[in-house]
Amino acid sequence: MKKILVLGAIFIGFLIQFGCIDDDKQIDIPDVTEDIEIQDFIWQGMNIFYLWQESVPNLDDSKINDKTEYVNFLKANPDPDDFFESLIYNRETVDKWSWIVDDYIELENAFAGISKSNGVDFGLVGFDDKDDVYGYVRLILPSSDASDKNIKRGDLFTHVNGTKLTRSNYRSILFNKDVDTYTLNLSEYGNGYPFNSTGESVTLTKIEYTEDPVFIKKTFDEDGHKIGYLMYNSFTANFDDKLNEAFLFFKNENITNLILDFRYNPGGRVSTAGSLSSMVTGQFKGELFTKEQWNLKLQTELENTHPDWLINNFSDKMANGKTINSLNLNKVHIIITGSSASASELVINGLNPYIDVRLVGEQTVGKYVASITLYDSDNFGRDGANPNHKYAIQPIVLEEVNNLGENDKDGFEPHIPLKEDLANLGVLGEDNEPLLQAAINDILGVSSKPIHTKSMEYESISSPKMHTLLKDNMYVEKEELRKLLKREQIK
Repeated sequence: MKKILVLGAIFIGFLIQFGCIDDDKQIDIPDVTEDIEIQDFIWQGMNIFYLWQESVPNLDDSKINDKTEYVNFLKANPDPDDFFESLIYNRETVDKWSWIVDDYIELENAFAGISKSNGVDFGLVGFDDKDDVYGYVRLILPSSDASDKNIKRGDLFTHVNGTKLTRSNYRSILFNKDVDTYTLNLSEYGNGYPFNSTGESVTLTKIEYTEDPVFIKKTFDEDGHKIGYLMYNSFTANFDDKLNEAFLFFKNENITNLILDFRYNPGGRVSTAGSLSSMVTGQFKGELFTKEQWNLKLQTELENTHPDWLINNFSDKMANGKTINSLNLNKVHIIITGSSASASELVINGLNPYIDVRLVGEQTVGKYVASITLYDSDNFGRDGANPNHKYAIQPIVLEEVNNLGENDKDGFEPHIPLKEDLANLGVLGEDNEPLLQAAINDILGVSSKPIHTKSMEYESISSPKMHTLLKDNMYVEKEELRKLLKREQIK
């Protein structure tokens, strides 16, 4: 008899097979009409992949036992977005990250670093629990709409289009998908807050833009130390070669120390995080970087059949097969803030058991799980996707742990705590920029050197990347798993 792997029960004809279906195997498949085919795809994908599947009653395998009841269940949920949301486990406290899109083209562009942007990356903050929201410019993207306008890092704003920003209106004013143009009314920092208007303003327009995450690479000669500095703003696979070239630059410069700046990096692809970690090191080829933990059904089957698929090892090759430029370092400094998440945290967690990882800045987000893109196709892959719609789902499917079985669900705390100073942000990549200076000081053994701050304590509220499709996403692709999935299409 040929072997068939069925996870738990037969999920509406879903089979993960490592052979062929016996000719005499009969499967009772419900009749699903076109008006609920999206709901059917959502349920099936979540039933197989969702990390918390066993904790959601409506995702239980028994849901398919009664043919009529299942179809009526789908028909009772006509809105795909609402239906997907109803299957999320504890949205406020546990799964804060799974999402659904009605246009996977836009999602694919986001993974490639393509989105609408005016080129201003800013932070939004508040003071003393007041309703007012204050903005500060973190960086300007090159060759963007903002790059040739009178706006720069450190500029402040409290009004947009003449309207004062508050906690209740900043989303509709700054992150309205239907509005591409707005005017920032600039301010300056006074003695405390609020910011005082300068009377100047800058009008900005969002255009389709491809962001290069390798933002700054340079070296510093400091008291006998050759220090490499890389500001890296997203784990974007399309720029893996550019990242590898940056490490070749450091290698050729014979750096003795490395500072990775993840302060504005919300994450990205897991394989890129693994490659970067192997670039930092190199001496741990073949040793475990991270291990995956899926839902109970998938974890059990993968441990029994393909345990190697659960392991992500340090390597000398990138996902595209090119040789990694490794530095063989035993220590790295990483700059972090409350905007550092997912794949940024994965690098910290994966390296921690092997080398000395020194963190400078603020506590990270605490994003310890990864998602996958599922399409309405035979194996949930892009090829053969249902032409009737462009819905895709991005559910959380696995937790990443390091070779000690650890991660940090509350975020990583810095060894050297230091918030960005709104009154003294400094110039990114300059050795007197406060966070970079603190990292260099620690390398030189003079971390007690005073770094003056002028602004009041503030609460971080949001930033533009938190209002994009990817947000603080960390994702896997798992083509080898997809190839073994065979979804019985329901007619």
